[in-house]
Amino acid sequence: MTAFSDLPIRDDLRGLTPYGAPQVHVPIQLNVNENTHGIPEDVARDVVESVAAAVLGMNRYPDREFTELRESLAGYLAADVAPERTGSTQTITAEQVWAANGSNEILQQILQAFGGPGRSVLGFPPTYSMHSIIAAGTGTRWIAGERGDDYALTPGIVTDWIERTEPDLVFLCAPNNPTGTPLGLDVIEAAYAASRGMVVVDEAYAEFMPDDAPRATTLLPGRERLIVSRTMSKAFAFAGARLGYLAADPAVADALRLVRLPYHLSALTQAAAVAALRHAPEMLAMVDDIRSQRDRMLRELPALGYSAHDSWANFVLFGGVRDPRAVFEALLGEGIIIRDIGIPNHLRVTAGTEAETSAFLDALAALGASQSEPVDRILG
Repeated sequence: MTAFSDLPIRDDLRGLTPYGAPQVHVPIQLNVNENTHGIPEDVARDVVESVAAAVLGMNRYPDREFTELRESLAGYLAADVAPERTGSTQTITAEQVWAANGSNEILQQILQAFGGPGRSVLGFPPTYSMHSIIAAGTGTRWIAGERGDDYALTPGIVTDWIERTEPDLVFLCAPNNPTGTPLGLDVIEAAYAASRGMVVVDEAYAEFMPDDAPRATTLLPGRERLIVSRTMSKAFAFAGARLGYLAADPAVADALRLVRLPYHLSALTQAAAVAALRHAPEMLAMVDDIRSQRDRMLRELPALGYSAHDSWANFVLFGGVRDPRAVFEALLGEGIIIRDIGIPNHLRVTAGTEAETSAFLDALAALGASQSEPVDRILG
């Protein structure tokens, strides 16, 4: 059988591996940060009815500008900058919003428009693995910056890396994946001030942040090179629908129109997303439960001998694992899959339902202390 490396593939892609989250069907799947809560029945019914209506017009191309969807997303994002939250009269308009098939396509279009051969993007590993993979796919040079203690970023760290490397784009993750690390607005402001290129803040897990934590969207006025990327895959439990979006200066959407494929968002995707956004409060009602299960793991994992890193996302990175692969396989044998993300002595687990979280913690406890290193050895 021919390997793809035997084909005349681009030289800069040789030796790379594709995104590889395991796809294993087991009863408890806590490995890819999905929202494991089901979609409420009345919301599902509205989505189905909306998609069915769109099917009747499938002989025509969809709205290329996905106008209704952009208006719905702008209405949803308006809560980020509402006067009662920010004290300002700032708003977000449909002209500032762009959408695509998942936030990965959003990031790809950004790099197609502002990156490419001869250009570079600065990121700060460990971070979302698709950042560097999409960079490679678009021929954009990936620069791996470094984080501080406990994976934190500070204004000084990002400013130093930007001044030394002069990237065309900067990718920041708020909160960061896979560490859950919060990112202060002061870090974003510092990155923007130091950079002459585009600054992209990946806020895929924004809804799991504390309610009073300001979002990066509040920094958009006067910053035409700032892009805030979001997704409906996580808090909205819409991973299978594939809908990502961004907020930025309207000129950014104009730039992305140059690289997007014609009619890139299907009529079915648009209809489903608009229907889900009509039920935003109901869809997000499960967020508090997810955060409570995340915080529960932050409390209980140390009691089992592991070190849990603070998280503002819907997952927890925990250290002190003597043999991550052995723990991963042992849990898999119990019908539970979590994620080995390649950080030595660490594993990552998604916050699921109360029952799923209990099953994970009970199974981990049953493995015994032989699977964990002393916490003070990991932290000190």
